[in-house]
Amino acid sequence: MGTSDHSRRNPRADNESDSAEPSKSRKEARGGRDRRMPAAAVMKELRRGIAIPAHPLALTADGKFDERSQRALSRYYHASGAGGIAVGVHTTQFEIREPRHGLLRPVLQLAAETFHQLDRQANRRTVRIAGVCGRTSQAVGDACLARDLGYDAGMISLAAWKDGSDDQLIEHCKAVAEEIPIIGFYLQPAVGGRPLSIDFWRQLSLLPNLVAIKIAPFDRYKTHDVIRAVAEVERGDEIALYTGNDDSIVMDLLTEYRIQTGERAISLQMVGGLLGHWACWTQNAVQLLAQCHAARQNREISSELLTLATEVTDCNAALFDAANGFAGCIPGIHYVLKQQGLLASTRCLDPNLHLSPGQQSEIDRVRTCYPHLIDDDWVAEHLDDWMR
Repeated sequence: MGTSDHSRRNPRADNESDSAEPSKSRKEARGGRDRRMPAAAVMKELRRGIAIPAHPLALTADGKFDERSQRALSRYYHASGAGGIAVGVHTTQFEIREPRHGLLRPVLQLAAETFHQLDRQANRRTVRIAGVCGRTSQAVGDACLARDLGYDAGMISLAAWKDGSDDQLIEHCKAVAEEIPIIGFYLQPAVGGRPLSIDFWRQLSLLPNLVAIKIAPFDRYKTHDVIRAVAEVERGDEIALYTGNDDSIVMDLLTEYRIQTGERAISLQMVGGLLGHWACWTQNAVQLLAQCHAARQNREISSELLTLATEVTDCNAALFDAANGFAGCIPGIHYVLKQQGLLASTRCLDPNLHLSPGQQSEIDRVRTCYPHLIDDDWVAEHLDDWMR
């Protein structure tokens, strides 16, 4: 499983001075009285809108944790200018939590240590988000681990609550929120998500330390539900909205949603992206987000930008294997990163998970068709530094 020393200093200690409120004891936190938000600088970045790649899992060809490649990926994302990172999420493979793999702590800790070191060298602050999964006991355990390793927020997957009522889901989220600031997550059903009602989103948006929502149902109606819920409870200035709709990235980032609530209209926008798609070609993703921000600020959305939106979607269809119900979405990311030299293998924890028939040729096609969306040359220039 690799040879790194996971007893090294906890980067959490260096983050305590960033807290927006004084640190409280763990006993108080577990009693639900600590509603501390993330560091003020973290909240500022989240609300400004940043590119947050979902961090993949690097394995050797025989399925062992490849710490060298894992660290290289983190360096790549940092050098690309990504403002945040999401670890232990769908792209990282939820199976890292299974006892037979035992990879949750090693993966979270390696990323936390690597980004902490890179941030100190660059005098910047990367927003660190950890995935939180399972039923309540497991999810609270995930949250406590992430908090202790210095993560800023936990993004809650509700995939384990297929038949849960809205009230059960809210109680679950409240339990997690007692341990760490939370990010809501609307995961599409094709990769393990479930439908969530607009009333659920209203209730969730009232939790005081819900700091952001990743909206990723791959559905226009359900996307609008989330935004409407946030507007109706009047927390649009506090909750940062992020697109996770890899099929509609650019359009989500350009759209102003105007929600009528009573006698007034509230305008909301998705300020950034938290995306598996951005796990590769990341430098270009950061540039794309900057383009969208500039277009919104200047209120000038050009036809070229709309064309770019369709090109990004075409890339995602290949990368995420839309033709086969997204079966190859994780192997697709791995294939691109292996071609660039950042991964030694496309191996997944499930050895039966591979590229779908025809997916490789589709990815090769979009890499040729859209060189302006690909960062191969830049990666080649810096690869040796990241792999050191």
